[in-house]
This record gives sequence, structure tokens and C-alpha cells, in this order.
Amino acid sequence: MKDKLLAWFRLYGGRPQAKRWLSVLSFTESSFFPIPPDPFLIAMLFIKENTWWKLALNVTISSVAGGLFGYYLGYTFFEILGQPLIDSYGKQAEFNTVIELFQSHGFLTVFTAAFTPIPYKIFTLASGFAGVSLTTFLLASLLGRGIRFFAVAGIMRLFGEKLGKIIFKYFNISCGLFALVFIVFIIFHYL
Repeated sequence: MKDKLLAWFRLYGGRPQAKRWLSVLSFTESSFFPIPPDPFLIAMLFIKENTWWKLALNVTISSVAGGLFGYYLGYTFFEILGQPLIDSYGKQAEFNTVIELFQSHGFLTVFTAAFTPIPYKIFTLASGFAGVSLTTFLLASLLGRGIRFFAVAGIMRLFGEKLGKIIFKYFNISCGLFALVFIVFIIFHYL
């Protein structure tokens, strides 16, 4: 399926509306849609490699805006919209764990969800529901999403299509390994 998606994106990724669709995907993924924007960002970078930082910035801003929408849903409409969404994904146990994490580690929890393949949308809803400070939420989301998308775009810019195809094929493993290296770096840097 990923090969078909890549072929489709190569066909349509060079069109002017492709950046808008990438923005829409990034926005919706942060609040309710299950497909992450990273594979599409990578596919667009195959076509528009010279605009890597613009695409990364576009995805980051759109994703954080979608995260704010998820935060708003969690804060305002959790019982009506949020709970049914969590139920439809079968993620109630994960949601309860997230609420406990927010009570003790709000910034780190949001940052981790924004940066890793963990479903960020669950954390956006939970942030609003748990009443995480909007400033904390925004800073953690901007930092986590920014590092994630700029790292993907930067790696594509530096190492090109061969590495991009590997990342595209093994996206979750690649993100997990990158997150692990980043966390180990932070731990050793501060200890």
C-alpha cells in the first residue's frame, strides 16, 4: 500500500494544491484522523527537495493548529465528541493513562506525544480535558512537532531518496529509533 501511496503522491505531489492537502492532512491527524503526515511529507520531498524547510514549517504549523483544535475539543466538547472518538479507536485505557501522566508531567507528556509515533490526537484531546496550561501545550507541541518534521525533512535533504524510501517503508520504527536516540541524548546531556 505504501508503494501505491508513494506513486500517487509522486503523480499529484507537484501540483499547487498538494501543499494545501498536506496542511489539511497535518491538521486533521493532530485532532482525529489516523494517518500521520510524515509519509506524505517524505513523498513531497522527493519532488520538491529544495523547499524542505518550507514544507516542514507548513506541516509543523498545520499540525500544531490541529492539536489546538483537539485541545479545544477536549476542553469544551469532551463528553459529546471526545469520548465517542476515544471509544471508536478503543483507546480508553490509554486515555486514562494519559490523564495520569498529565497530572505529573504535562510538558514532557505532550512533547513526547508530539515527537514520537504515539497517537498525538489522544494527547491533544486529553490535554484539553485535563486542563493542561495552553502555554505548556503550545510550547511542547511546537517543540515536539517541529523537531519531528524538521528532522524528517532535514534528513531527506541531506541523504536523499534512498534513505527516504527506507524511512517511508519503516516509518514507525524509524521514528521510534530517532526518539530513542533523542531521549538518550537528553538524559546523558543533563546527567
